[in-house]
Amino acid sequence: MTRTPAGRLFRTATGHDLVLTRSFRAPAADVWASLTESERTARWFGPWEGDARPGQTIRVQLAYEEQQPWCDVRIDGCEPPRRLAVSMVDDHGSWLLELTLTETDGTTELRFVQHLSDVRGIAEVGAGWEYYLDLLVASRDGAPRPEFDEYHPAMRPYYQELAATEQA
Repeated sequence: MTRTPAGRLFRTATGHDLVLTRSFRAPAADVWASLTESERTARWFGPWEGDARPGQTIRVQLAYEEQQPWCDVRIDGCEPPRRLAVSMVDDHGSWLLELTLTETDGTTELRFVQHLSDVRGIAEVGAGWEYYLDLLVASRDGAPRPEFDEYHPAMRPYYQELAATEQA
């Protein structure tokens, strides 16, 4: 199957924002549960454990990565069911993420943002988030999980071009 990359890159005062969106025919509260309840995040990202509230750090298992590592994720902001901001540092770098939900007429749009200090590695990062967000869609729809090789390296040229355009 051919996947179409949809990420966009925006220059900010501190670097760039990688923005991806997905739409769901569901209320925001239900999509929020898919983003925040451990048994539901386990279906598309990984389970988590700990005290999930702003200022606290939880442990998340990256269930769809090699060796399924655990990492610490700090909850920087949480405004149910509209906004979740988290940060984490792992072997692959620093991750500042923000997820916002907007519901209109029974459809909820998820706006996923990774705040980047630079665009190095965006070809891998962009494809990875496309994959995870499509895992989220599949988990909600009861559809088969996509395969990572449908995303990487196939989406590399798209994300490399985004980075080159923004750096020009």
